[in-house]
Amino acid sequence: MIESFAMGLAEELREHIEGEVRFDRYTKMLYSTDASIYQKEPIGVVVPRHAGDVEQAIRIAAREGVPILPRGGGTSLAGQAVGEALILDHSKFMRDLVEVCPEESWARVQPGIVHDVLGAHLEPYGLRFGPETATSNRANLGGMIGNNSAGARSLIYGKTVENVLEVKAILSDGTPVTFGPVPRSELAKKTEGDGLEAAIYRKAVALGEQHRDEIDRRFPKIPRRVSGYNLDELLHPDVVNLAKVIVGSEGTLATVVEAKIKLVPMPPAAVLAVLHFDGLLPALETATEILDLEPSAVELVDEMVMDLARKSLEYSRRMHFVQGEPKALMIVEFSGESEKEVLSKLDALEARIGASAKPMVRILDAAAQANVWKVRKAALPLLLGLPGDRKPIAFVEDTAVAPERVPDFIRRFEEILGRHGTVGSFYAHAGAGCLHIRPLVNLKDGAEVTKMTTIAEEVFDLVVEFGGSMSGEHGDGLARSHFNERLFGEQIYGAFKELKAAFDPKGLMNPGKVVHAPAMDEDLRYGGAYRALEPKTHFSFAHEGGFARAVELCNGAGVCRKSLEGTMCPSFMVTGDEEHSTRGRANALRAVLDGRLPPEDFSSDRLYEVMDLCISCKGCKAECPSNVDMAKIKSEFLALYHRDRPYSLRDRLFTRPDAAGRFGVATRPIANWLIRQGWFRGLLESVVGIDRRRSLPPFAAETFERWFARRAPRRAEKKVVLFHDTFMNFHEPEIGKAAVAVLEAGGFEVMLAKKVCCGRPALSKGMLDRVRALATENVRVLSAFARDGVPIVGLEPSCILSFRDEYPDLVPGDDAKILAEHSFLLEELEGLELDFPEAPAKLLLHGHCHLKAIVGIEPLMAFLKKMGSDVQFVDAGCCGMAGSFGYEKEHFDISLQMAERRLLPAVREAPLDTVLVAPGTSCRHQISDATGRRAYHPAQIAARAAGLG
Repeated sequence: MIESFAMGLAEELREHIEGEVRFDRYTKMLYSTDASIYQKEPIGVVVPRHAGDVEQAIRIAAREGVPILPRGGGTSLAGQAVGEALILDHSKFMRDLVEVCPEESWARVQPGIVHDVLGAHLEPYGLRFGPETATSNRANLGGMIGNNSAGARSLIYGKTVENVLEVKAILSDGTPVTFGPVPRSELAKKTEGDGLEAAIYRKAVALGEQHRDEIDRRFPKIPRRVSGYNLDELLHPDVVNLAKVIVGSEGTLATVVEAKIKLVPMPPAAVLAVLHFDGLLPALETATEILDLEPSAVELVDEMVMDLARKSLEYSRRMHFVQGEPKALMIVEFSGESEKEVLSKLDALEARIGASAKPMVRILDAAAQANVWKVRKAALPLLLGLPGDRKPIAFVEDTAVAPERVPDFIRRFEEILGRHGTVGSFYAHAGAGCLHIRPLVNLKDGAEVTKMTTIAEEVFDLVVEFGGSMSGEHGDGLARSHFNERLFGEQIYGAFKELKAAFDPKGLMNPGKVVHAPAMDEDLRYGGAYRALEPKTHFSFAHEGGFARAVELCNGAGVCRKSLEGTMCPSFMVTGDEEHSTRGRANALRAVLDGRLPPEDFSSDRLYEVMDLCISCKGCKAECPSNVDMAKIKSEFLALYHRDRPYSLRDRLFTRPDAAGRFGVATRPIANWLIRQGWFRGLLESVVGIDRRRSLPPFAAETFERWFARRAPRRAEKKVVLFHDTFMNFHEPEIGKAAVAVLEAGGFEVMLAKKVCCGRPALSKGMLDRVRALATENVRVLSAFARDGVPIVGLEPSCILSFRDEYPDLVPGDDAKILAEHSFLLEELEGLELDFPEAPAKLLLHGHCHLKAIVGIEPLMAFLKKMGSDVQFVDAGCCGMAGSFGYEKEHFDISLQMAERRLLPAVREAPLDTVLVAPGTSCRHQISDATGRRAYHPAQIAARAAGLG
C-alpha cells in the first residue's frame, strides 16, 4: 500500500475515533503474526475503546476500500488473525463483562474479555461459560466466537456455537446490527427494505431452503466440525438465528462488538483419572470404550509432550501425577452433583479398563486437578519449544472424525507421516474425535515446505474417507480454507461464497479466510528463503542453537498475555499492549534479525522502547512453555545497543553497588542524612533520573564482612560458604547475621570467601564484559570450595541464582558448571538441623521472581512450614521494583502499578499480626515504600523462630 495513502487513512481514523491508531512499522511487525505458521504485515492497527470506534473504523475503511480484520489475543493457530488489513484489536479496551443474569443463566460480554477473567467474574454466581480452550488464560471471547472454539469439555458443553445466544455486530458497511433468534413467522419483517441487514436475511433464508438436502448430505456427522460456514444452523424449523452463522466465521462476515452467551452451572464435584499406557493406539482404543460412562473430558497426552514437560522449569514441577515412563496418558474427568456420584464413576472406569491401563491414578484434590490441566493446556507451546528448526507445526493439527473411528484414523495418519520420513505429536480431545496432530517439519527448508503441502493433501483425502472435518475447533484460516470447496462440494462452497457476498459485498472482511483462499504455503513466517542474522554474543546460546533461534523459540502462543496468575509478563499485565509482552519483544527482535527491519535498528530508540519495560523477571524462562528467556535476550540486546551508545551516569551508578556501598559506609552519617533530604532527592531526580518519591536504602554502621571478621569462628564438621551479596553487606547486614546464626545452630561452620559482586546489576543493563570479568573471578574463587563438596549458600535470590543461570553461559569450562551445581538458597541446603520453638503463627509469603522461575516456591514454602507456621503464598507476580527499575524516574509509576495488581492489595489485607516474608531486597523495599509495612527475609524468620535473636 502506498505510504501516503496509509498515513492519510491513519489521520482520518485519528480524527474520528477515541481509541488508539498505530501505523508505525514496529506495530505492524508485532501484528504480522499470530500463533500460526503465517506472517503478513497489516496496513495498520486500531485499538478501539468502544463499539462506536469499531463502527467508525469500519465505515472509513469501507469507504476507502481497506480490508478489516478483527483480532483478540492473537492466538489463532491457522492464520485467522493475520492479513493485509486494518486490524481492530479488541483486547486492550473492549474487555468488559457488561451484564450477568444468573436467574436465566446468561451474560453479555465484550469481545476482548479473556475466558478465565470472565470465569473469575462468574465464580461467585456458581456459573461458567462452558467451552474452555487450552488457551483459556489469554483467549478472548471474541476469538472463541470467531473460531467456534470448543475445548476439553465439549463432551458436555459442546462448541461455542451452542453457547452463543445473540451478537451485536458491525457489518461491512459500518451498520450496527443485533443478530438473535427470529421466529420464522417474523422473518418477513427482517427481509424487508433495501439495507444490508435485510439483504443478508433474504440471502441466508434462501440459502437454507435451497440447499437443505445438500447441507444434510455434505456436512460431516461428527461432534466436532468447524470448517466452513455454519449453514446447518439455517435449517432450524422454528427460528433463524444469524448469530449462529457469525460464530465460526472468523471475522469474514461481520465484527462482533458484544455477545449474549449461555452460562452453565459449575459442577459441585469433579475428579480425574490419569490412565497410563504403553502405546498411543491402546490409549485411543480405551477412549472409545469409556464414552458411555459419560465423562466430561477424555484427553490424550503423548510421550513427546511429557518429555518436553519434564525439561521445562515450570512444568517439570507439575509432573508428579505421571508414574514411570508411559508412552501415552489419558486424562478422564467425571463431574457431577456429589462426590459420591463422581467416585462411583471412577470405580466404574477402573472396572471397565481392567489391566489395559496401569496404573490408573486417581486425582481428587482440586489443586492437584488444576495442576494436571495446566500440563495438558501447555502441550501446544511445549511442543514448539523443541530445540532445532524441525518443529511440530500446525497445519493438519485439527482434524476431526467420529470418536469411534479415531484409532483406525490415527493408524492411517501415522502411515502417511512414516511415508514422508517424519513423526508427529498426538494429543488433546480423544473423546470428541479431535486429536491435535503435529508433524515435525522444518519450514526453513523449501523441500520440507513441499513435504508439508503433500502431507496436507494426503491427510485431506483420509479425512474425507473417514467422513470427517479438516478442522474440529481451530478453524480454517490460511491453513485450511483452500480445502473447503473439496470438503463440502461445489454446491455448498458456492453457497458459502453467496453468504460471504451477502454480508460483505466488497470482500473487505478478513479476506482469504473460509472462501477465496490462497494456497496454504503462501505468506509463511519461515520458508526456504528465510535467513536470519546471527550476531556475535557474550552469552553462549549453544543450547538454543544461537541468538536468532533463541528469539525464534517464540511461536506466538501468547502465554505471556495471561493476567490472573504467575509472573509472566508484568509489563503486559499493566499496559495491555502487545509490544510489552514477551511475544511482542520477540517479534520485534525477529523482524530485525530476518531483515524486515534494518540491522541498524539494534541501536534504534524504537526497539529500545519495545525492550525497555522488560524487567528481567525471568517469568518467561519458566512460565513460557517454549522456554523463551527474554531476560537473557534483553541483556544481550542491551550489549548490542550500547556498542554505539554510551551508558548514562545513572546506569554506571546502579551497576557499581560495591563502590557505592564502600563510599556510603565510609561517609555513613552524612550519606544517610543526605538521602533523607527532599532537596537532595530532587537533585538526584533532575541530574541522575532517580525518582524523588522512591526512598533510598540507608547504609549500615558496620558491614557484614567487618562484623564477621571480628567474631570468633564456630568450628563444625559440616561446612558452608556464605555468599554475602553486596547489598546485604553494605545495607542489610542483619540478614547475614541471622543466616549465620541459623547455619551455625543447624550444625554448619560458616565461611566467607574473597569474592566480588555477582554482577546482577550490570547484567540488567547489558554490561556483559564487566559481568564476565566478575563471574570469572567468582568462579575461580568459589569453584575451589565446590570441588571439595562445600555448598555455597546465598541469601539474595537474584545474586546466588546468577551462578546457576547466567554464569555457565558466560564463563566457559567445567568450573562454572560445578559452581552452579553447588550453589543454593538457604532453604535448599540439606542437613540443616534446627528446632523452631518460637515460630510466628502466620506468615504471608511473596516470592522473588528469580526464585520462582529457577527454583520454584516449593522449597521455601516447605522450609517455612517446617517451622510450624501457617504460610500463605501470594501468587502476586512481580513486585515491580526489579532492582534499579523502580528507582528510575520514567519507570516509577509503572513499577507501582505492577505491585498494585496483586501484591500490595494482599499486603494491605493481611492482619497486622501476620508476618510478611519476602526473600528479595527489592520486594521488601517496594512493600515498605508502598504500604509502610516491613517484610522480613526468610533467614530472619528462621532465626526468630529458632530463638536465636
